[in-house]
Amino acid sequence: MSLSKTTQRLDRLGMTASTLCAVHCALVPIFLTTLPLLGLEFLSNEWVEISMIIVSVILGTLSLSMSYRKQHHKLFPFLVLFSGFALIATGHFSGIESLEPILIPLGGFTVAAAHLVNWRLNRSCTHHEINDSRLK
Repeated sequence: MSLSKTTQRLDRLGMTASTLCAVHCALVPIFLTTLPLLGLEFLSNEWVEISMIIVSVILGTLSLSMSYRKQHHKLFPFLVLFSGFALIATGHFSGIESLEPILIPLGGFTVAAAHLVNWRLNRSCTHHEINDSRLK
């Protein structure tokens, strides 16, 4: 499998994981009282949140670093990615509970946006490579 297809799959997986994390963090506080009735109380456990964050960090770092080295050489996706994780960390560890339901989903969507930016940069590089190979 080519590097481009690998990074595209990682970006899609990263966008999905980050978006699910953001939706989870936004909806769990709203439905916290109904989760036990539905048998979904495990969603409010901190280990679920930490697991989602760890998966997002691994996927984001892997995908963006592969793309950076082999394709687009742009730092902007990393800036967006680290901004998203900074929002998540601030929401989790600031101790201000009123910020948590705002910052953590916003951070999750920002991490997903980093994957989207990376994916678009990869597509533009692949497009140029195809056009360059046709000219030869």
